[in-house]
Amino acid sequence: MRDVDGHALARAIDQTLLKPTVGFAEGAEWIESNAASGFATLCVAPFLVPVAAQKLAGTGTKVCSVCGFPLGYANTESKAEEAEHLVELGCAEVDMVMNVAAFLEGEEGFVADDIAAVVAAVRDTSGGDGLVKVIIEVGHLSEAQVERASSLVAEAGADFVKSCTGFGPRVVSVADVEAMCRGAAGRIGVKASGGIRDLAGATALIEAGATRLGTSSGVEILAAAALHRG
Repeated sequence: MRDVDGHALARAIDQTLLKPTVGFAEGAEWIESNAASGFATLCVAPFLVPVAAQKLAGTGTKVCSVCGFPLGYANTESKAEEAEHLVELGCAEVDMVMNVAAFLEGEEGFVADDIAAVVAAVRDTSGGDGLVKVIIEVGHLSEAQVERASSLVAEAGADFVKSCTGFGPRVVSVADVEAMCRGAAGRIGVKASGGIRDLAGATALIEAGATRLGTSSGVEILAAAALHRG
């Protein structure tokens, strides 16, 4: 394994806490413990966004949360309203879930409009600064479908395509990231998420083309990178 720049690695990580059993007290403690680690974002449940915005103010780490999570089949209007509210509460980045069912039925126009509505809500509310990542849930898709969904996400105006919710049928693979990169074709970022637990796995996904990682193991991965550098 080649040497890893710890700062660059941290800036590529969305350190994530989306467990359904974590409340305000545990969430606040977790946010405080990760605030100075240099991550790109802390990705938290929607109800923790105000806490995260307060505790991350003045740091280089932004607040991220999720929209239409984890199944993606909410009405478009509901997704857009949720995304708008998240930005108002302090979110800089919103990870929405694609309507996988509509995509599998070939309703690409519906899927693109669904994504575009959330993108518009985030951009308008944030003054153009907010980012949208679209989770395509690769475990439900073939390799060709992963590639096509990634292209569709780019066409709809999002900033990233993302692999998994972490609640789907499987975790991300190198082959998934390679297919996502082919579909994205350099137009948008590629976020690998789902089952990233160690430095070797994180490095393999970055080498495959991922530009952002979603993981709950960011601290452990950075510690391993520091040990590897000696």
